[in-house]
Amino acid sequence: MDYFRITGYCPEHDFCFILDSNGKYEKLWEFSSLIIQKGLKVIEVSKEENMIDVNITKANVDNEHILLRANACGKPEIINQVINGITYKAIKVADKIYIPNRNII
Repeated sequence: MDYFRITGYCPEHDFCFILDSNGKYEKLWEFSSLIIQKGLKVIEVSKEENMIDVNITKANVDNEHILLRANACGKPEIINQVINGITYKAIKVADKIYIPNRNII
């Protein structure tokens, strides 16, 4: 199964969100396309093998639903997160944080 995560933003209502899909979509573009079709902006997309979860646990396999992991007013924050002495750019929505690309320092 393919595990994907999207961080998005709704400019019309000024809120942001983190969504996970674990088995609903085979391709990342399918998941991204749904968000765009709903009139939302995609801020960041990740595959499981590229991201590091800081304080978000992996969702169970579910081929029917998309899981809302976090939401907050305004845009998502980009913060520095240090793990094992390495500083990464991380995304923060409400109190949930993840690193979208483990290779970018």
